[in-house]
Amino acid sequence: MWAWLVEQKYTVGIILGVLFGVLARLTMLRTDYRQYPTYPHGKIIHLSLGVIAAGLGSVAVPSLLDKNYTAMTFLAMAAQQFRDVRNMERQTLSKIDSLELVPRGATYIEGIAMVFEGRNYLVIFTAFATAFFGTVFPWYWGIVAGIGAILITNLFKTGKTLSRIANVNIGQVRLDGPNLFVDDIYIMNVGLSDTQNVIRKKAIGLVLTPKNKNARVTLANPGQRQALLHDVSTIMGVHRDEGEPALVPLAKLDMNDGRLAVLLLPQEPDPDKARHVAMNSPVLESAVRMPSEADVQTGGKAGG
Repeated sequence: MWAWLVEQKYTVGIILGVLFGVLARLTMLRTDYRQYPTYPHGKIIHLSLGVIAAGLGSVAVPSLLDKNYTAMTFLAMAAQQFRDVRNMERQTLSKIDSLELVPRGATYIEGIAMVFEGRNYLVIFTAFATAFFGTVFPWYWGIVAGIGAILITNLFKTGKTLSRIANVNIGQVRLDGPNLFVDDIYIMNVGLSDTQNVIRKKAIGLVLTPKNKNARVTLANPGQRQALLHDVSTIMGVHRDEGEPALVPLAKLDMNDGRLAVLLLPQEPDPDKARHVAMNSPVLESAVRMPSEADVQTGGKAGG
């Protein structure tokens, strides 16, 4: 009788763990302006992986409580599978990127792939926490733990945006002969009169001013700049076709103070909207730099 009750308790815990694990994956999965993951097949793939991750996190609880530690090796195998998911996303997005009018760039792609891997681990955490509380304590504590775990996972759902590290202002686009400027920051030389006319009619300029030393280095990262250009171009469109390199959106640094000038040629010439989109563009984890934390800056010994 006691063994049957324990079995029932395990079953309830596992069911709750799987349900809340899948629910956590659902709350973290959405197709937005980037159209990735694709709908419906991309979502089906990631939801299926979420079910697997939820199952692994749930069944780990009975294994631990029964002191069957060898069963925990399945978690190590799962980690390898989710690393393969990261590789799959990287390869897929890299192939797609070659066909974009304004590419994402390798840094952005690596960030997206990292997110998809990490969210499977968050599903395992949610399922494990739910199953543990639902097994060790009365079942309703499992529901409470599941809700709490989902709230925690959603804290990791989105990272920082550029508005956290830089002030974004609308800049004046001007042509001084063939030289193109956004405010006082030189962008490029435009020799063709037709291209100059398009720029006069369509161009929008933005100037991003870093808020500190770390932000200055992050904005200087080419991958971060490319991600910004891709996001704004995806939402607002881009006035170009293949074989028109002069009309590609550009981002150039002022080497003196670290400001970043952005030249855009959107299909929808709305400077305020462009500014809002830029402010909400993500800060890429792999582009973040913190020179202020270096030992030489803080007075410690380098390499410690």
